[in-house]
This record gives sequence, structure tokens and C-alpha cells, in this order.
Amino acid sequence: MISKYSVKLKTLVEEHQLQPLHTSKDYESALIKTTDVNRPAMQLTGFYNYFDPHRIQMIGRVESTYLDTLSPEQRLQTFEQFMQYDIAALVICHGAQPFPECLEMAEKYDRNLFITPMDTSEFQADLISSLKSHLAPRITTHGVLVEVYGEGVLLMGDSGIGKSETALELIKRGHRLIADDAVDIKRIAKDELIGSAPELIRYYMELRGIGVINVRHIYGVGAVKPETNIDLVVKMERWEEGKAYDRLGLSSETYDILGVTLPQVTIPVRPGRNLAVIMELAAMNNRQKKMGFNAAEALAGAHDYAIDAGLF
Repeated sequence: MISKYSVKLKTLVEEHQLQPLHTSKDYESALIKTTDVNRPAMQLTGFYNYFDPHRIQMIGRVESTYLDTLSPEQRLQTFEQFMQYDIAALVICHGAQPFPECLEMAEKYDRNLFITPMDTSEFQADLISSLKSHLAPRITTHGVLVEVYGEGVLLMGDSGIGKSETALELIKRGHRLIADDAVDIKRIAKDELIGSAPELIRYYMELRGIGVINVRHIYGVGAVKPETNIDLVVKMERWEEGKAYDRLGLSSETYDILGVTLPQVTIPVRPGRNLAVIMELAAMNNRQKKMGFNAAEALAGAHDYAIDAGLF
């Protein structure tokens, strides 16, 4: 799948600790734009009708065993035909030494060639996971992201509503800050979002009247986290007299981010409300719902049963 985002090939090489055997002249700037990878078994037999050279190519034991059955002349012809394509990179797995013909053609056509000690399937899974993260659709939104009892809670609302102050109280209660003011959100799977802070403001927080603080330096490394899944959206709004707020929790609000539908709760804010405790309850209640228990539905069911049984 071609993405509008990209990642440097060099970044992937360093991330997966690949050993370079030959790097092209444009290695430093080479970009990978697809999350797909390829094991060129069919291509090594001469079938190129359906071949995408922009994918990272991998040779494992199956391909190596087949190549070992060829004569040096046949291998040279096979690798020359393969390397004529502008492949992104070729990775030889299991720490197997490359055939001399492979290295010769990589140098002739200036292709990126690497080796890894990892098993082919293991490396393929790790590489695809890494590519999906690097090339994932993403947005940056205004809000505060905290992890509360393992639940990623995205606080949203108007500027000055108290998002940062609420997050600070949660940090003091043992929870962790991921991002303040700006949250980078990536969709790494069909229904999974990961949130983090922009690198420049990571672990910083702005508090009106105090200024900017570094949460990691003040509260320690246990008070922060680089990223987390987003499980719940909390919309904070100023309390409006006369407005009907949900008191039972039977109605379900949702919020859409990058095509992923998340549960949302709306918390009215007014003086005297302990918002940190409310956020903790919201996170625990959301976890309970994911585990199959909904307190509001249980109460409503018990109420209906009592009426049907004539207990009222």
C-alpha cells in the first residue's frame, strides 16, 4: 500500500540493526513509501509479470536453497535480471552469507544490500509493523493526552477550560502525561490509534500563571510516557444551567478520528468539581465496558425486572 508519508531507508536499517553489504549512492536520502514487502521467490525463477521493486525485498532459506541448486552462471544471470530493477533494498535473512553473484550485481547496479541474523518470518513481521507505524495516516489535534489506569484518555475542549490543570492533578495522583496542547495521532491499524507529543514540546506543559514546565524533570520519568493508545475521548465544556446532561450513562457518544470511532464522554466543568477523580472514574468505567460490564445497563435491567415482577 503506497502511503503519502515516507521513511528513510537508513532509519529502517538502523532501527533493525541491518548490516550493510553494499549501499547505493543515494542511500542517505532513499525513501520507502509502501508498507508492503516481498520475498522474490517467483522473480528468482524468472517470473516478473507482477513485481513491485519499490518494496523491500527479502531472501530467506527457501530462496537461498533454490539459488544453491543453480550453477554460478545461472545465479549470475538470475541476479543480473533481478538487480536490473530499481529495487528499494534487498535483505538476506538468517545471517546467510550472500552469493558472490548477488554481491557482484548489487555493486554493478548500485543496489542496497543488507544482511540480518533474524529469521525471515520474524524479520518480516517486525519490518511490516515498523513500516505501518512510520507510514501511518496521522493528524495533529489540540488537546491533552494522559494515560489513566492503562487507558489512553484524550482531553478536549476550549482553550482555558482546564485540560492542563486536570492533567497535572492526574500526574500527581500517579498517572502519566503523553502530550499537552498538541497531540500527534497515528492510525496504526484499522481500529487502533496511537497518540504522542510533537518532538519539540515532548514532556512540556503550559500552565497559565506559572508558565512552561518540564514534567519529566519535576515529577520524574515515571510521570511521562512517549506514546499510548487512545481509548477514550473526554470533552470538557463549561457548565450550562438548564442544559440536560446524561446522568445515567445509557446514551453512547462517539468521536471519529482518522476513521476510527472512539467512545466519548462529555464532562461539564464548574467550580468545586474534582475533575481528576472524574477522569479516573471515566477511564475505569470505559475499561469495564470493554470487558463487557455496563453499570447503567445493569441498573436499567434490574429496574425493568423489578417492575415486571411487581416489586414496585
